[in-house]
Amino acid sequence: MSLSEKLDRLLYRADEVRALLETADGAQIGALSKELSELEPLVEKVQALRAAQRARDEAEALLADPEMRELAEAEFYAQRDAVPRLEHEVRLMLLPKDAADAGSAILEIRPAAGGDEAGLFAAELFAAYQRYAGLRGWRFGVLDYDESELGGIRGAVAEIEGQGVFARLKFESGVHRVQRVPATETQGRIHTSTVTVAVLPQAEDVDVQINEGDLRIDTYRASGAGGQHVNKTDSAVRITHIPTNTVVAMQEERSQHKNRAKAMKVLRARLYEAQRSQASASRSADRKAQVGTGDRSERIRTYNFPQGRVTDHRIGLTLHKIDRVMQGEFDDIIDALIAEDEAARLAAEGV
Repeated sequence: MSLSEKLDRLLYRADEVRALLETADGAQIGALSKELSELEPLVEKVQALRAAQRARDEAEALLADPEMRELAEAEFYAQRDAVPRLEHEVRLMLLPKDAADAGSAILEIRPAAGGDEAGLFAAELFAAYQRYAGLRGWRFGVLDYDESELGGIRGAVAEIEGQGVFARLKFESGVHRVQRVPATETQGRIHTSTVTVAVLPQAEDVDVQINEGDLRIDTYRASGAGGQHVNKTDSAVRITHIPTNTVVAMQEERSQHKNRAKAMKVLRARLYEAQRSQASASRSADRKAQVGTGDRSERIRTYNFPQGRVTDHRIGLTLHKIDRVMQGEFDDIIDALIAEDEAARLAAEGV
């Protein structure tokens, strides 16, 4: 089916839904209204595309008229340039939507290889994402922050709330490698360390059904850097989802109730992502064509401090502005990743 035929069907369906809404009863109104609200932005874009195509063709027809040529040329070239841009935007809007893209996300960062240096960089990367959230106008809420003796972290979890958070951050999942001279290095040698990042879509109760009988909940005393007790009550919470052996521990709050609520939020996000991964297994060939699978074992990026560069290995992008990236300026990288993913999906879907 050609693009034009697809668009004709879409416009016909929008008119059909509008007509059905005029006679719909209460049970149907909700579903039809939701469908129409999803169709309308695409309908507007299609109408803009077809208006540009008509204006281009009309201006082209006038180019042969000596009296109209000068006016027609300007209009023709303007519309000629607008048509492919609008066509590309329409094709992108036709791609299958990931329902999680529009929502918030859970960010988890943990040191991997490299000992204390990995923990220090994990803390710096966590702070960089916090700055990025601030630049985007998102709310960054720390759910857990397990600090080490040297000021690094053993792990940290945050909830990032805002419109389209997951869509922009989902390709950050994977192994981030850092190459630099650690502050503790007396010989000036460059060390290589790694940190794992996981970005999970925020899950609602309706997305994941959790049976209380499947949970084992343990409480213990929270501890801070150096193993010193933050308080003398069993406020820290560890929740184990027995069927999947998924474990979440939380100790950031002094309240056991608050730690449990935060742990359940992270557990729900992990189980939701596991469900999504299973559902997308049938599309594994398409996933390989995209910029990343979100697998934590996949090395995706290197931060080389001596050379001042950041390289994303999936798309071969290198930026020589590591200081600005660590201040939260991730947009150049993220925009390039999204563009690459969109191109791969357009090719895979044949839109």
